[in-house]
Amino acid sequence: MALLIGAVCSIPAASAAPGDEGLDVMAGLGYFHDDNLFRLPDGQPGFEGRRSDSARQAHAGLVFNKTYGRQNIVAQAKITKVEFDHFDQLDYDGKDLQARWNWQLGNRFDGVLGAHYLQTLAPYTDFRSNERNLREHRRQFFDGAWRFHPSWRARTAASHDTYQYELLAQRFNNRAEDAVEVGADYLPRSGSTVGLVARRIKGEYDNRRVFGGLALDERFTQDELKARIHWIASGSSTVQVLAGHARRTYRARSERDASGFNGRITASHQPRGKMRYTAAAWREFSAVESNVISYSLNRGASIGATWDARAKVRVEANASYEQRAYNARVPLSGAQDLDDSLKQASLAATWTPRRSLALTAALAHQRRSGSPFLGLGKFKANTVSLVANAQF
Repeated sequence: MALLIGAVCSIPAASAAPGDEGLDVMAGLGYFHDDNLFRLPDGQPGFEGRRSDSARQAHAGLVFNKTYGRQNIVAQAKITKVEFDHFDQLDYDGKDLQARWNWQLGNRFDGVLGAHYLQTLAPYTDFRSNERNLREHRRQFFDGAWRFHPSWRARTAASHDTYQYELLAQRFNNRAEDAVEVGADYLPRSGSTVGLVARRIKGEYDNRRVFGGLALDERFTQDELKARIHWIASGSSTVQVLAGHARRTYRARSERDASGFNGRITASHQPRGKMRYTAAAWREFSAVESNVISYSLNRGASIGATWDARAKVRVEANASYEQRAYNARVPLSGAQDLDDSLKQASLAATWTPRRSLALTAALAHQRRSGSPFLGLGKFKANTVSLVANAQF
């Protein structure tokens, strides 16, 4: 379901062409079919005797982009209506509201100030239910930089994220995460950047989850010291790195604390011609929406390619593999096999018959190895989708 919602229901409308300014209207229609809608383990009967379902979506909204001197304002408001053929209890209205101010003061100060609100259906990958579970994500963020020397820049950033879940059985995942960071970058003449960033993330949970007779305190602090690198390796290749040491500590039950290498490396290659390539590798902490597991340490890699097959036809292929090592909410005696893996692959073709119209057909596959000890079964799922987007 995570792949379904991310790849289909939240597909953005056709974006404005570079340099376009003003107020635009966007609208779109979509259809998808998923053969394992609730990500049920292989061999398990489906809810109401069904494992698959189809749905239709329609979205409409406004996009605003305007530059005032050195200040740029970008905003979007989109509403999406999704209706399922059989499991109509999942029908919902999605909301995507965002605004961003790209600000600049003189020649030395610049940054971004923004906010984002997203309401969509939460994934069922790690939670077994056929009830609707809407998730609201609110984010406010600030990023500022001071170029105090032609070759040096100081940076600071802060963000506040909150997550709220509609389903009562998932409200123990309601949480807020606050992040603050400071850093400095060296800016050589080549256009690359090399820097160091120190970040602190604090997580607060609204409700304590009662598990095994214990009321669990999930509050945590994560401290990071990482290198931030943007390397222009050549005219067609770039490498981005945000990696270093991270330590995650909990207010209660220190045996759950973890530390070590944490980060992500992304590379892109765009030679002259019709092909573009991307690759990434990561080792990161991630929240898990599960009854038993609060977070996992994920190790993964992905590859992608984009082919401009024709002047108006683009083909994209992506694949990823991720191993998830879980941290249980309470000690589990004799626990084994506290990990699993997720494999995902997708293929999409987009036809743009007109500058403001895009038609996309996509296939997606997701497979999980599962962790029997934690009740996370092995599954596979396939999704096909057709989406039409217009912006004018």
